[in-house]
Amino acid sequence: MEIDQLKNLEKSELVEKVGQLKQELFHFRSQLAMGRMENPMKIREAKRDIARLHTVIRQKG
Repeated sequence: MEIDQLKNLEKSELVEKVGQLKQELFHFRSQLAMGRMENPMKIREAKRDIARLHTVIRQKG
């Protein structure tokens, strides 16, 4: 996810994306616990995307 794309979104859209990513992260963690996760790096990517979204939300005020 690119920062430039995120800055063009409305605050409500950003909050919605955070919710979607948190659900995705939960899904990834449950897959990891069951041993069915093929690419564990997706967890790290999801966490970083959530952090980026929170940063953009804070900047928008």
